[in-house]
Amino acid sequence: MDPLVKRELQRVDPDVPFRASTSHRHHTWARTFHSRPELYIQPETIEEIQKIITLARKCRRRIVTVGCGHSPSDLTCTSSWMVNLDKYNRIVSVNSHSKVVVMQAGIRLHELDKELKSYALAMPNLGSINHQSIAGAIGTATHGSSTRHGILSQSVLGLKIMLSNGRTVSCSAEQNLDLFRAALVSLGALGIITEVTFQAVPRFNIEWQQSLVPIESIKADWENDLWTQAEFTRVWWFPYIKSAVKWRAEKTDKPLRSPKGSWMSGRLGYHVYHILLYVAQYIPRLLPAIEKFVITVQYGNADGKNSTGSSGVADGHAGLLMNCLYSQFVNEWAIPLAKGPEAITRLSAWLNGEEGSQIPFDSKGLYIHAPIEVRVSDTSSTTPRPYLDNTIPDGPTLYLNATLYRPYNLDPPCHERYYEAFEWLMKEMGGRPHWAKNFYQVSSEYTRQMYPELPEWLRVREEVDPEGMFLGDWHRRYLLPYVENMPLLPLEEKETNREHAAGGGVDWSGEIPNKALSPQNSEESFDLMHGVEAEKSMMLDAGMDEDSIMLARTE
Repeated sequence: MDPLVKRELQRVDPDVPFRASTSHRHHTWARTFHSRPELYIQPETIEEIQKIITLARKCRRRIVTVGCGHSPSDLTCTSSWMVNLDKYNRIVSVNSHSKVVVMQAGIRLHELDKELKSYALAMPNLGSINHQSIAGAIGTATHGSSTRHGILSQSVLGLKIMLSNGRTVSCSAEQNLDLFRAALVSLGALGIITEVTFQAVPRFNIEWQQSLVPIESIKADWENDLWTQAEFTRVWWFPYIKSAVKWRAEKTDKPLRSPKGSWMSGRLGYHVYHILLYVAQYIPRLLPAIEKFVITVQYGNADGKNSTGSSGVADGHAGLLMNCLYSQFVNEWAIPLAKGPEAITRLSAWLNGEEGSQIPFDSKGLYIHAPIEVRVSDTSSTTPRPYLDNTIPDGPTLYLNATLYRPYNLDPPCHERYYEAFEWLMKEMGGRPHWAKNFYQVSSEYTRQMYPELPEWLRVREEVDPEGMFLGDWHRRYLLPYVENMPLLPLEEKETNREHAAGGGVDWSGEIPNKALSPQNSEESFDLMHGVEAEKSMMLDAGMDEDSIMLARTE
């Protein structure tokens, strides 16, 4: 451990534990990125979180908060301090009458569901997985697939955030509104979210059914009731066989009923498909045949006509989840729902070498993995709306998710060319990338064009973290103004190196170029600066917790 950190540990709240490891190797869930944080810290109390931030300020360190690392990008990479809240994961209170639940922000969604189940409650909507922490799912605009629901933060009533000056601030629609709108999609750049107040709903089961249909029938039904007939709807599109799996679900009181499954959906099928994808790494032209084989085994044929379907009744939480199978790149964009048929038609033409795509890139010799996931949401009536909500503000949103598997952690040979074309099409349609996914052809200038309220988010961010304690290269690349040779904020981390990682993926390294001490070059200057920041903050006093007020007065 750095001698400066050791020295400050003896001076700052020595009775408060500092649970840090120097040997942690971080990687994303998909093992697409790896990094080695200087310290990996797992606090268990609010006092421990406060100590981490105080020490980071004194020792001039950046802080990255991470849960399961499900984002396959470098958003969570750092060579500085990484904070994981897995042990800060308790339910604080449950109001059975109002169904309002208060929880510590590190709780994982599957843990939250287990707790809610004991109160006959549930989350109203879910994405495809439940490994994320509640703070991570909210902070990256995670969504499910329903025109009756928006992104997950739609159910958030209030937040508590510990800022870079060590103060905990409450925010909601009634209190510190600007901070609340910024924090609902924070991307980890404002502070450490410590507590979430959430509106739960009564526990429910869902009855679902799915069938294979021609993609043309999906497009024909688009403007009718495809997305509105049932509360939950998803489509998985298989571009080479020009068919799609249509999945619909409604809430029900019926008892649980498991579906009939084929061997392809079991353990044997998992390994067979994985091996086939591995072989296709070296013979990519096999991928259309593999797609047809997998669908024929599961549905009886591959053209979507007279195919067998399946149905079942599941617990609402479990039934909305999906098996992500293998390591993968995930490039998902949000576009207006009405543009879906055009996007599918043009992307299909490009992938199949047909005319009419108008995509200015050559697809010859390029073969992709299936399916392309098609989901929806509608946050247009939600208030207050997060500043960085990537959904369409004036109507329902369509999400197109171009997933590419990484069999045995190998990057597919097509991914750069495919994503270049895919992102070009999405941008032409006014698309916005999902913050937690892989995207490449996006600049901070494009982000400013697509997010009129980005300046407001940046204003709030500057007020609550003026030194950039929670900023990294990812934020600078996509959100902050970029000027060549522009000086970084004092604690902002800059990427310094990428290299191929043993076993696949990328090893990421960074540094904090401007972390030198202030001109006074004294430890006292940090405490002075801390006090000044607390006095200058425009939005903290009304929402500050009593403990933080007492701390600020005694420092």
